[in-house]
Amino acid sequence: MKILASLFFLLFFFATVSTAQEKVIVLATTTSVENSGLLNHILPIFEKKTGIKVKVVARGTGAAIEMGKRGDADAVFVHAKELELEAVQQGYFVNRHDVCYNDFVIVGPENDPAKIKGLKKATDAFKRIASSQSLFISRGDKSGTHVKELKIWEMAGINPKGQKWYLEAGQGMEKTLRIANEKRAYTLTDRGTWLAIRDKLDMKILFEGDPILFNQYGVMAVNPQKHKHVKYKEAMEFINWIISKEGQNAIASFKDKFGNQLFIPNAK
Repeated sequence: MKILASLFFLLFFFATVSTAQEKVIVLATTTSVENSGLLNHILPIFEKKTGIKVKVVARGTGAAIEMGKRGDADAVFVHAKELELEAVQQGYFVNRHDVCYNDFVIVGPENDPAKIKGLKKATDAFKRIASSQSLFISRGDKSGTHVKELKIWEMAGINPKGQKWYLEAGQGMEKTLRIANEKRAYTLTDRGTWLAIRDKLDMKILFEGDPILFNQYGVMAVNPQKHKHVKYKEAMEFINWIISKEGQNAIASFKDKFGNQLFIPNAK
């Protein structure tokens, strides 16, 4: 019994030491990056190279940035550049870099009740949806996609909130797409998530191509002067890797089963 107890103690001791020595960072990110499968593709490459484990917490961009502001994450990887730059200016984050981009598209039922297919401006598409009172599902979660959507409504001169044809899901991108699919509604989505799950949906891209739908993703570290406990050194290893040639090539190699590239690397 004494020998067994000693062996148990030694196993517990070495497991504790091993856990203590393991390097782990918390990455707050947007649901579109998570839902698309990009992180499942690139993080094993980073972890194998550096030995740093990445714990991913997927939220809307607004919530992810707030996590970083509170010091509940070591780095954030999101897609609302204006909000990101504002948070850097406020001193919450440092070393922000562009990482990659794709674009937003408007998807909906194939019969296109609002007749938006063929239009040239996203604002005109939104005006058609509003005037026809066709059902629109909003993320409603302060995510980068939601911020972009609200900007388009504002530019169109329309306040949809409270309208019977406008529903806020308060969900991530994949769940919002599934709700829109069930309700035969329109929604705004990033192309990456759309490509990742489109074969599970009975919907079509009905509007794309307006420059306003450009969707930039960026990464930044939580400022260690704001939160001394954050793992700044390891966070910077991740940032430097994802903007390096190796990291950018890893992003470029991520494609759906049809061979479509979901994100275009553009770190400088």
